[in-house]
Amino acid sequence: MTALAASHPLRLPGLPKWLLGFVSPVLVLLLWWAVTEAAWFPREILVPPCAVLAAFAELWQSGELTKHLAATFTRLGIGFVAGTGIGLAIGCCTALSRAFEDYTAPLFTVLRVVPSIAFIPILILIFGIGETFKILVVAKATFFPVALATQEAVRGIPQRYLDVMRAYSLPLPYRLRRVLLPATLPSIITGVRLGLGRAWGVLVAAELVASESGLGQMMEFGRQMFRLDLVMVGVIIAGLVGFGLDRAFRALEAHLSRWKAN
Repeated sequence: MTALAASHPLRLPGLPKWLLGFVSPVLVLLLWWAVTEAAWFPREILVPPCAVLAAFAELWQSGELTKHLAATFTRLGIGFVAGTGIGLAIGCCTALSRAFEDYTAPLFTVLRVVPSIAFIPILILIFGIGETFKILVVAKATFFPVALATQEAVRGIPQRYLDVMRAYSLPLPYRLRRVLLPATLPSIITGVRLGLGRAWGVLVAAELVASESGLGQMMEFGRQMFRLDLVMVGVIIAGLVGFGLDRAFRALEAHLSRWKAN
């Protein structure tokens, strides 16, 4: 039954494969429009899609949306780069040194299982509501998936690869470029993709809690002003950006994994 379903996937007749992903969003949009047209909920609770589109145009023309997105992406970029760099370093250290792992494993595990958003009140008390606490939250959300993926990737390098490098006395640049990076990079990219997705969600949440700008702050302002259309614009943009980032890294992951099939 499973094999039959896999060989004959359910697909609408004549619909290209690349359009299949648009079916569910269109259905949700139609359901949203139908519910608002039927007036099952007051407009203060559920605004129609046309109102959200009008709010998007308003924010775009005024430049507010660009300003908020620029602030959010700046924080994401700084925190993500910092978390990724530290995660790569710690992941390599734990994979190559059992002693280092023994010393750091308890603290690493405790901090990893605590949700990143739980650190927000502490970081606000220490650093205030400026940029530092948001960047640190992003770095924390990115660090652990990258560190774990790097540790597993380095430990998963086949022993025969290491034996060949030693037997032929290959120079270090050649080892990195032709052996170690191809063997570890696909798995590391997977960890980076997971870390980026978590960092994006945590950053928007942090901006909702305490921020003077950013996508989350725009949504919080809409809530305070009873402008659900602004909130919905933020929700939709947050979802689309997260989807786009995930798809981009999935494509990179697939590209880097092609060597395994050869």
